[in-house]
Amino acid sequence: MRKVTRCVVLAGAALMIAAAPAPAQNRPGQRPPAVISPVVSAEKKITFRVQAPKAEEVRLVGSDIPGTGRGVDMKKGDGGVWEASVGPAPPGSYRYHFNIDGVAVIDPRNPSTSESNNNTWSLVHVPGSDVSDTKDVPHGAVAAVTYSSRSLKRFRRMHVYTPPGYEKGGRKYPVLYLLHGAGDSDASWGTVGRAGFILDNLIAQGKARPMIVAMPAGHTGPFRFGGAPGAATRRDEFAEDFVNDLRPYVEKNYRVLADRDHRAIAGLSMGGMQTLNIAFGHLGDYGYLGVFSSGVFGIAGGRGNAPTNRQWEEQHKGALDDPGLKKGLRLLWVGCGKEDFLVQTSDATVAMLKRHQFGVVSRESAGGHTWINWRNYLHEFAPLLFVEK
Repeated sequence: MRKVTRCVVLAGAALMIAAAPAPAQNRPGQRPPAVISPVVSAEKKITFRVQAPKAEEVRLVGSDIPGTGRGVDMKKGDGGVWEASVGPAPPGSYRYHFNIDGVAVIDPRNPSTSESNNNTWSLVHVPGSDVSDTKDVPHGAVAAVTYSSRSLKRFRRMHVYTPPGYEKGGRKYPVLYLLHGAGDSDASWGTVGRAGFILDNLIAQGKARPMIVAMPAGHTGPFRFGGAPGAATRRDEFAEDFVNDLRPYVEKNYRVLADRDHRAIAGLSMGGMQTLNIAFGHLGDYGYLGVFSSGVFGIAGGRGNAPTNRQWEEQHKGALDDPGLKKGLRLLWVGCGKEDFLVQTSDATVAMLKRHQFGVVSRESAGGHTWINWRNYLHEFAPLLFVEK
């Protein structure tokens, strides 16, 4: 079997595959077969197709799609159209791409995409979710916003959700800063994460208070992992940008209630570690914290007999042991799946916070390190924010 690599090509290159010359069995002037992809059946099975008549091997690669694992071999049919079906899949959004002779290619027949930090995925939505489906309710807007980061001396991008009616009024809103995980981008929560639709549905049901959601870019380079323990001993570019540039930009350019009771921060995986770093470095600024599938990296130890990492705890001892700061923290919510590879990290972080007398709301769910869980966590976390005293 040909070795599968993780190379990435642009959409234009993918389109060249769709436009490849018709195979020999097609008569001159005869149109190649129509290719429709993806197709979601009533039983929630997903069929993927791609026309690549000269390819020797094509595989379907899915991020969270059940049954895809390390990839699914696609079968070649008439006209050089390769096909694979998976599922049934739980309702929700899923990323995927095709690996054609070792080259990763987005689906040329599907305009829906989702950005990561270094590449783009195709995106398919399986309907039926009460949490994240598009419903007939008032909708907010998600905008891509470019701002100047003086800390990093370059332009940066974030996505910002504004609730229904924001443009028509003059009221101020609470704000949630929502961080993504390693390898993703500021667009991820709004695409595969469905954050805007989740908030729209909750607000329409009266379950969540209308709020602004700022979704920053967690990486400051092609793949610079932000938020590891020991950040105090080296430059944390993301935290510098967030504290000095991004949050001030949001509070200057949006109608936000800029006080602790109306400011929340939450993140998944790498973003959960960044949440802890930023919040416990400025605990007087945040009334609500959310940590999804994450914790203090290294706190549960490493392989073999590696010692438990206590460096973060020592660095933040002042905030951890300040009674006044604890009193003003209205929610510290931690959620993780039982099959998540960071579940021990999450559990150890909860135990550490409880040792310091924090009232932690801990949520253990089924599943692993997937957007299936993170969408559900946002759906559970958002209604707990900015409740009246």
